[in-house]
Amino acid sequence: MKRLYIGTNLKMYKNIRETCDYLAQLEALTRDLDRDEVCLFAIPSYTALHAASGVVSRGAIMLGAQNMHWEEKGQFTGEISPPMLQEIGIEIAEIGHSERRQLFGESAETVNKKVHAALRHGFTALICVGETAREKELGVADERLRIQVKIALHQVEEANLDRIWVAYEPVWAIGVQGIPAEPEYANEKHQVIRTVLKELFPQKGREVPILYGGSVHLANALSFISQPEVDGLFIGRFAWNAESFNELIRAVLLAWRTKTAIGKE
Repeated sequence: MKRLYIGTNLKMYKNIRETCDYLAQLEALTRDLDRDEVCLFAIPSYTALHAASGVVSRGAIMLGAQNMHWEEKGQFTGEISPPMLQEIGIEIAEIGHSERRQLFGESAETVNKKVHAALRHGFTALICVGETAREKELGVADERLRIQVKIALHQVEEANLDRIWVAYEPVWAIGVQGIPAEPEYANEKHQVIRTVLKELFPQKGREVPILYGGSVHLANALSFISQPEVDGLFIGRFAWNAESFNELIRAVLLAWRTKTAIGKE
């Protein structure tokens, strides 16, 4: 059975208490869901990670870090190393978010270093890719995605693909002023990413989950998850209320079951 992936990045919005309350409520609301069918994950701020790891049951909600340095130790003021995240039980390293690339100058080569570090230390690497509005306007979105994916996965071994996820997040679609992509457009870009994955990894490239993120909410989530190439959703502010997120998860799961059932026919 193909698994559905749904998660959220809390960015710099919830403090420790708010994060723990949110995750405890979300776990309680979703306790009946089969985790072999749906994988739920949340990526809080650094300061909340330790406390959050003590609140969430193992296997209920995977926890991730919003960023991670590629070195184990060193003179990198303000950075967090892989062993530091391992120590508190973090499972996912989010890498290459557009805010890291656009606001903090993170390069494609740096993303690649972090992917390798994540794999070496047993994390799932959630690699974020996406084109800017200008690149979309110029008609080079596909080229940009191909470059980002190929550099991020440079020299990654096919045996490690079970710990690689890709999130397609067009830069113009995320954030407060974001405009969601048309579902068909998102599916086209997922196809581009999938093609690159299969070129790089002929045996297992088809198996890497590709998630859509960018102004997802209850009114459009079903349109996205119904697209053939969309394996999950990476949701922003709509997911930051546990009750609303639970409602969305259940609606999306029903649509997912329909899609996967049709795919077997």
